[in-house]
Amino acid sequence: MNDASNAKTPTTKTPTNLDQLREKFQNLHEIVLAARARLDRNYWDYLIGGAETETTVRRNRLAIDSLAFRPRILRNVSDTDTSATFLKRKFTMPVALAPIGSIERFDPAATAAVANAAGTFGVPMFQSSVSKPELEETAKEVPEGLKIFQLYVRGDHAWVEAIFDRAVAAGFGALCLTVDTHHYSRRERDISKRYAAASARTDGHAAYQRSLDWAQFDKLRARYKVPLIVKGIATAEDAKLAVEHGVDVIYVSNHGGRQLDQGLGTIDMLPEIVPAVHGRAEIIVDGGFCRGTDVIKAIALGADMVCVGRLYGFGMAAAGRDGITRVLELLHDEITRCMGLSGVNRLAELDPSYVRPAPPVRPPHVLSAFPYIDGPDDKYY
Repeated sequence: MNDASNAKTPTTKTPTNLDQLREKFQNLHEIVLAARARLDRNYWDYLIGGAETETTVRRNRLAIDSLAFRPRILRNVSDTDTSATFLKRKFTMPVALAPIGSIERFDPAATAAVANAAGTFGVPMFQSSVSKPELEETAKEVPEGLKIFQLYVRGDHAWVEAIFDRAVAAGFGALCLTVDTHHYSRRERDISKRYAAASARTDGHAAYQRSLDWAQFDKLRARYKVPLIVKGIATAEDAKLAVEHGVDVIYVSNHGGRQLDQGLGTIDMLPEIVPAVHGRAEIIVDGGFCRGTDVIKAIALGADMVCVGRLYGFGMAAAGRDGITRVLELLHDEITRCMGLSGVNRLAELDPSYVRPAPPVRPPHVLSAFPYIDGPDDKYY
């Protein structure tokens, strides 16, 4: 006979917070809605807003939505692999988490949470120099993950070297200079409310950023052996110059439409920048990328990595570190399905033949990637 007293009692796994989020957030729309519900209007506007008329913000989405896929069929896509190589390291997918200044507005753990989520999932992350905590604390999170330090110049060359030295000593694997912020833009969402957002970027030291030039970059190139990234390149001319000066990564960006208004959408910049670089540096792009299909379009046009900013900001505002992880999970699922439906197993198979111009089907705005959200209107937009 069986001795019931010796029988093992079945155990039920206690759901983790992330398990609960997987049930709660089954698409990206739901994460955006949760973020809006948790943030006050000032912080929400900081997350979604741009400069002046916000034309550049809209053009980022318009440019992405003005491309359609040309999928290939009857190809065996049973071995889809989303992995990407960047700076000689392999990552889960061709996505990195962009630098967000004052990110502590969305969760008190700030960039430490970003580093933890990114490193655990297997994607790179950037830390902005105008975010918390201190870079040394962020660097402790998932030490093996690729963490990149992004700098707004707020001091002389010695000041720049001192902070970059700290980043290298702490274990950041690459250094990034942002070069499209000679002036802090007119954020008219804030101005119209007479809301003055405290930021290290508005502290009266912007003259140092305005004086930044290639001669200063050359000094940095001579000093540092880690990869150097220049963020804010928008033309073939500057991409060529960057390569000539030894830039390792060309970061194509218009600051998410938050700096120069009336600019091009960033994905529209790739067809001139990619041939100008001609494989001599790696290429990152950001600006309005919110869906897996967006990422695949950029890879097809020659980007090596796509940075998302607002998208993971929504996840962070909705549920902290685990909210970021849930965004990455959903994005990875979308990328996997897009690759398979396009007829490719590897990112290297993608090229410009997989996309073509097509008219967009809805008016572009910062949330137009999420059509199940009513907007733009006062509640969400």
